[in-house]
Amino acid sequence: MPKPFRYLEPTFFAGLFDDPLLLVRVRPTGRALLFDCGKMHHLAKRVYTSIDAIFISHAHMDHFMGMDSVIRHSHASPRTIDVFGPPGLSRRMASKFACYDWNLADTFWGNFRVNEIGANGRVTSMLYSGPEAFAATSEGERNGVLYGNRHLTVSGTHCEHHIPVMAYRIDEGAAFVLDDERMAAEGVKKGEWLKDMEKLFHDGVMEMSPVRYVQDSGGSIDEKVAPDAAQLYQRIRKFEEPASIGYVTDIGYSEENVAKLSGLVQGVTLLVCECAFLASESKKAGVSRHLCTTQFNQLLDRLRPRYVLPMHFSKTYQRGSEPLYQEIEPPPGVTVLKIPDRLTPRPIMESEVPRPVEI
Repeated sequence: MPKPFRYLEPTFFAGLFDDPLLLVRVRPTGRALLFDCGKMHHLAKRVYTSIDAIFISHAHMDHFMGMDSVIRHSHASPRTIDVFGPPGLSRRMASKFACYDWNLADTFWGNFRVNEIGANGRVTSMLYSGPEAFAATSEGERNGVLYGNRHLTVSGTHCEHHIPVMAYRIDEGAAFVLDDERMAAEGVKKGEWLKDMEKLFHDGVMEMSPVRYVQDSGGSIDEKVAPDAAQLYQRIRKFEEPASIGYVTDIGYSEENVAKLSGLVQGVTLLVCECAFLASESKKAGVSRHLCTTQFNQLLDRLRPRYVLPMHFSKTYQRGSEPLYQEIEPPPGVTVLKIPDRLTPRPIMESEVPRPVEI
């Protein structure tokens, strides 16, 4: 996978036939976001402990069954994990918690905050408290960005798969980057003062904050004070488009769905997108509300990502993935990324299990 990202490191923890699992690591913090959680038993425990937020597309088993593994490896950690998804997610999470006895719950256990995303974008939150055996408490409603910090923001939209399905977009935060040519044109010299400006940038307090800087004024080097660091930065910064990731799975091909995706993920750096069926089975794709390769190609022509990673190929094509890649025809400027057919461990035969020995 090419690395056009500053802060984000996407890893698709599944093969083409496996249940989807996208992990996005945030390099500066070492933390991570998870998009869908299908078959997760092969993840290392340290991966689970790095997850701060989970974004569920919908509650079909192949996208949601791994939530039990998340709860298993995270419930005793003193932190709160945010879980986002379509309406009905909180009830489903409550059912998962109710499946188990929590009589040994301790005061240091963590929490799960479940955030249901309505069709109007309004988010309704419910906190499930670990120290209280995952008793539920309403945290009300809100509007705005689903999830974010200074390194990234996550947004989403409802699509249709006979049921509401969430598509997501992750945008990197702006980076502090300087343009040498623009600095030279302004006569601004590099120095230790840039550390002060960068700190103001990352703290989000550049506007109306004074900053000392060094300027070459016709051969003499002078220290000056800019009363507004934001204005000075705008004159010497390098303009870069922040990288972005789109995550799209289990949608029917319709003008309404395509229009929603165009508004959300058009032009993303990396699009992780399902392509379940070959062109010859477009009718089957339509009935089950999935994409076939013809529709996948049409979607690429509309969205024009820089890279696209096809995934979630139907298990009816168990013989291999080559027919899929042969039918994908990206438009100019779009690079297709290929992944292995499978990443999950193979089943173990009875004859391979070691027998108990007498001691």
